[in-house]
Amino acid sequence: MAGRALLLGGLLLPGVLLSEAARILTVSLVGGSHHLLMDQVSQILQDHHHNVIMLHQKGNSLITDFTEKETSYQVIPWFPPEDYNKRLKEYVDYFIEEALNGRHTFGKFLDFMKLLGLQCSHFLRRKDIMDILKNENFDLVIIENFDYCSFLVAEKLGKPFVSILSSSFGTIDFGLPCPLSYVPVFHSLLTDHMDFWGRVKNFLMFFNFSRKQWQIQSSYDNAIKEHFPEGSRPVLSNLLKKAELWFVNSDFAFDFARPLLPNTVYVGGLMARPVKPVPQEFENFIAKFGDSGFVLVALGSLVNLYQSQEVLREMNDAFAHLSQGVIWKCNPSHWPKDVKLATNVKIVDWLPQNDLLAHPHIRLFVTHGGMNSIMEAIQHGVPMIGIPVFGEQAENLIRVEAKKFGVSIQLKQVKAETLALKMKQVIEDKRYKSAAVAASIIRRSHPLTPAQRLVGWIDHILQTGGAAHLKPYALQQPWHEQYLLDVILFLLVVTLGTLWLCGKLLGMVARWRGQRAMIERWPSRPRKSSPRPPTPLKDSDCSAWPGGPQASKGLAECFELWMTITTEPLISKNL
Repeated sequence: MAGRALLLGGLLLPGVLLSEAARILTVSLVGGSHHLLMDQVSQILQDHHHNVIMLHQKGNSLITDFTEKETSYQVIPWFPPEDYNKRLKEYVDYFIEEALNGRHTFGKFLDFMKLLGLQCSHFLRRKDIMDILKNENFDLVIIENFDYCSFLVAEKLGKPFVSILSSSFGTIDFGLPCPLSYVPVFHSLLTDHMDFWGRVKNFLMFFNFSRKQWQIQSSYDNAIKEHFPEGSRPVLSNLLKKAELWFVNSDFAFDFARPLLPNTVYVGGLMARPVKPVPQEFENFIAKFGDSGFVLVALGSLVNLYQSQEVLREMNDAFAHLSQGVIWKCNPSHWPKDVKLATNVKIVDWLPQNDLLAHPHIRLFVTHGGMNSIMEAIQHGVPMIGIPVFGEQAENLIRVEAKKFGVSIQLKQVKAETLALKMKQVIEDKRYKSAAVAASIIRRSHPLTPAQRLVGWIDHILQTGGAAHLKPYALQQPWHEQYLLDVILFLLVVTLGTLWLCGKLLGMVARWRGQRAMIERWPSRPRKSSPRPPTPLKDSDCSAWPGGPQASKGLAECFELWMTITTEPLISKNL
């Protein structure tokens, strides 16, 4: 037994050494929850003995209330130009304010993506940073798909890359099968249970979504033209499909079941951390409400900075109707001076969200519907009320409602009475809690943790030199071949040609039968016997006609006989 174990260890050791020696670059050019996800991925890989370096944009307007922390991995910082940062800050302020007022449109989002395209040009001009990255000679690049500039960085370095999808949306971009009869298109607000009109809507939304994706990707055209020579300029839609692996930050405890490709791995729950004791400040507050428990309210980092005073007032009035305590992440500096805080409410500018969600006395989680927050709530089996603001949040909450472990309410519909009724409904109806616990069991019972799946698959492609064996040929096919449009067109032409030929033949047969019927309807006449050649008169018959001296018959008889013999063939022919 010891010998077999030694042999197995010897076989596995080269792969282990190879994975330990890997140099990995992670790219984080967008802040907020996107940066938190990439930070967690970098930390996990570093803890599993990879040498990780993160390219991190500093001073990003989307990185709001996050504090810098010590990391075990190395960071290469990049600071965008000050004028660009100022412009981005102004636009983010405008964008969030519009979204909070229910005026979030695709046009505004497209303007934001154009700013990211401009940011990409600024970064690729930094030859000093690009030279540092090239000299590191990385084995693998890990990027986050929200900012397409990350794909261009990997292409510029000429290294294989893996992409992290921050949510389950946008899977059409990298060639994942998308049967429109039961896989909802992004922004369709549909579930996997579609009626006829739902399928019609989903079909039309597919083309609308594809058009919008083309517009978004076009925002990077100037950066591509500026930094890639003509003749070798990448096409973003093709570049996305070059990813060795796609890690999707979702889980089927939350998402609708759908077909996947071998190089697609769901790793929802990567942000889950070991539960720590709740700080005493929060424990003292929770203890005041005994068995009634408490409600946790956290609407995301961006919303926390831009909450309107009217919404704060309505939410405070709604919380006052609850018997539970409320711990609310809300910037105290934004609190309206003319509004008295409800006695059962505690507002803080920071809270240990994961630890509070794991607390045994929690009864409800009020969230903006961000993917990381939803995954944490599912991890601990906590029912939810979602108030979506922008992005994929509304789509996330459609799934929460479909799975029956929460409900949602639109921001413009947040009134004290409506919100209070929704919260009491979810707290008192135990079916929501049961569904949340069932989802937690599904997520927890996977044989491998999200971190193990992430590390295991990355080690696999490092040892095998890529994931070509996991990518179907469909990723290289033109769209008309992939959807068999050429085959359908060929069969359609053959079918129509066959039908046309059959129609022509049937027409000819019909005309022939018609002519035959007309002939058969003509009045019948007695038919003579077959014509025979005229028989010459014998001398013995009419030897005397017309003047023979030995005539044996009269002139009239000979004439009649001659006429019969000579005219009979003509009569038969005419008949």
